[in-house]
Amino acid sequence: MLLRLTYLAATNIFTLLRLLPMRDHDKNIEILALRHQLLVL
Repeated sequence: MLLRLTYLAATNIFTLLRLLPMRDHDKNIEILALRHQLLVL
């Protein structure tokens, strides 16, 4: 359980770091894709 939580935290941090240099339009598309993935899960 702790390993899974650590993995999820690390992936979320890397996702946020990847979103920082993007333009607003690109961020919106990425956020919509991530929300869709969460709904599917």
